[in-house]
Amino acid sequence: MSISADYDQDFFAWITHNVQLLRSGRLSELDAEHVAEELESMGKRDLRQLRSRLQVLIMHLLKWEHQPDKRGPSWLRTIDHQRDEIEALLLDSPSLRPRLAEASAQIYAKAVRDAARETGLAEDAFPHGCPYELDDMLAAGFLPD
Repeated sequence: MSISADYDQDFFAWITHNVQLLRSGRLSELDAEHVAEELESMGKRDLRQLRSRLQVLIMHLLKWEHQPDKRGPSWLRTIDHQRDEIEALLLDSPSLRPRLAEASAQIYAKAVRDAARETGLAEDAFPHGCPYELDDMLAAGFLPD
């Protein structure tokens, strides 16, 4: 069975084989095209996860700010959890940090949509641009008033 066939038929076996090739320095035998695809996919996955966690964080900050009478411990847990996970992503991949501002701008409309659906408020009840500074959003204890 060829290396590419292993990739399509038994991904775990393909990974194990290519890791052994890398560790033994047999680079010419690597399935380089698929290795490159998988590495690229890993980077995209981390960026998608960063955006997703930022979207949930912003949504909960908006809910916290715009529905003070409904604030509760579950919202705080969600805010803290998203901050913790974003921090872990940034510790593992510090080069994602410069992408935070762009990610925040890209997902803000989705966070507003989600906050509107969960609160019953109209989307235009929320600011048109993200009202929170990145450092504030990620800071432990920050809650908008």
